[in-house]
Amino acid sequence: MTTPTAPRPVLVVDFGAQYAQLIARRVREAQVYSEVVPHSMPVEAMLAKNPAAIILSGGPSSVYADGAPSVDPALFGAGVPVLGICYGFQVMAQALGGDVAQTGLSEFGGTVVDVCEAGVLLANTPSQQSAWMSHGDAVHRAPQGFRVLATTAGAPVAAFENREQRLFGVQWHPEVKHSETGQTVLEHFLYEGAGLAPDWTPSSIVDDQVALIREQVGSARVICALSGGVDSAVAAALVQKAVGDQLTCVHVDHGLMRAGEVEQIERDFVASTGVRLIVRDEKERFLTALAGVTDPETKRKIIGREFIRVFEDAQRQIIKDAGEAGEDVKFLVQGTLYPDVVESGGGEGAANIKSHHNVGGLPDDLQFELVEPLRALFKDEVRAVGRELGIPEEIVGRQPFPGPGLGIRIIGEVTEHNLDILRRADAIAREELTKAGLDQEIWQCPVVLLADVRSVGVQGDGRTYGHPVVLRPVSSEDAMTADWTRLPYETLAVISTRITNEVREINRVVLDVTSKPPATIEWE
Repeated sequence: MTTPTAPRPVLVVDFGAQYAQLIARRVREAQVYSEVVPHSMPVEAMLAKNPAAIILSGGPSSVYADGAPSVDPALFGAGVPVLGICYGFQVMAQALGGDVAQTGLSEFGGTVVDVCEAGVLLANTPSQQSAWMSHGDAVHRAPQGFRVLATTAGAPVAAFENREQRLFGVQWHPEVKHSETGQTVLEHFLYEGAGLAPDWTPSSIVDDQVALIREQVGSARVICALSGGVDSAVAAALVQKAVGDQLTCVHVDHGLMRAGEVEQIERDFVASTGVRLIVRDEKERFLTALAGVTDPETKRKIIGREFIRVFEDAQRQIIKDAGEAGEDVKFLVQGTLYPDVVESGGGEGAANIKSHHNVGGLPDDLQFELVEPLRALFKDEVRAVGRELGIPEEIVGRQPFPGPGLGIRIIGEVTEHNLDILRRADAIAREELTKAGLDQEIWQCPVVLLADVRSVGVQGDGRTYGHPVVLRPVSSEDAMTADWTRLPYETLAVISTRITNEVREINRVVLDVTSKPPATIEWE
């Protein structure tokens, strides 16, 4: 039997760019698989990944500054197609013998690019086009053997290529939507320059993952952590397609769910998939473990630890039910996504922004081998895979909800009283957003209870000293970046009025109007 293999990646080498993740997304939009790696990764390690191509990202440094990130020139002689973008373009030029220096004319934002030769990258694009720039240095002379494709007022060499060596570069940011032909330039590199086919599709992802899951699991039994959200539902459906009734799903009612969600999971998911589902009522266990805890990282780690302990209990029960002849439960399925890995510091050199309960929160003595079929995917790709698997739109199109649930939407201690307050406020916000037809216009709308904050108010001619809640409506493609959603004032007014009228413990409703970055979507 042939061992299934993962697709060859296009590696996006991150030089500290704010857009590195965006480059990876744009490559995937071209239906080509991509991964982000740090510039500190040795060339040998990059090549060991058997990359189909390499893209060097932008970055904030000057290539000639002391300690500036660089790249081993051996990369350019390895026979792998390479595209340099912004700082990556300058690094490539310098490493191959070109000249990089300040021109005295920095370019930021929309910039006119004059095309002097189309070549591979700029074929069938306008001779003069707008592109998004962000640079103070510029390439003054291209390396020997390279053809100059474009110039700007501040960049004598704004694009070049050496088609024979399959080396290409642009000074601007083609991954940014403000670049008029940006996606076309990336696709020219991928399809023409690197000779890749657009075969990273939902159907191919399903086929690849089913084969990989079967290879990993064999005849062993598997349990799946089913939260009821999109990620765990799609992960469960993939594993069920691969190994059938070897899978048992376990939903842990940790007491941190929103109003009505446990019942919805039992009703809708089982009806749509026919999967075997066990529901564990563990409210008391989680609330006891979280008592007195206010630090968000500690909350996440406690929730992750207790999840695993519950699954270990479920494992013993499933083995007992199977009898002596039953296969052992060796594997735990999780709906871990690529953004979870990156934000938890698992993205090969990435910073730890926050530990997701299913990544940084796992205990060291984990008794299972993890099955994570979505670990390489962004959220929109997960939804596409779910639709390919035939999961109902009510589940696939659901707004994201974090695994730790309302536990990380309470700023302060997680108590039954605080959970009750937040559930009632959250239910009102969700109901009014649905009534206004806004469910598809926002990525999600966390409602955050500031349990550690009180403010003076007046209700019924009397003084109150209640809690504020924060509405956090955001728009996003994949949760790596987000902007706050401009909800209609009328809808905000109804939500605010209903919450303060119907949830007496709350006397103030505020709106979070911060993008990501600098903030994250969830407050904790």
